[in-house]
Amino acid sequence: MIVYYKLWDYMKRHGVKKSDLYSITSSATVAKLGRNEGVSTEVLGKICGFLKCQPGDIMEYEFDNE
Repeated sequence: MIVYYKLWDYMKRHGVKKSDLYSITSSATVAKLGRNEGVSTEVLGKICGFLKCQPGDIMEYEFDNE
């Protein structure tokens, strides 16, 4: 499963609020990220461009404990 805790940490360290993401994507998409739900690579690209970071800076694959 892809998790986005790195996104929230990155934003906090750089003084960016969740509401700042609304300028590049919808509040529904930000909510999906908060629930670790899937979003398109287009959205991830917009976020990386906005934050000037790489995808690995904002997301990580978490292995299932099976």
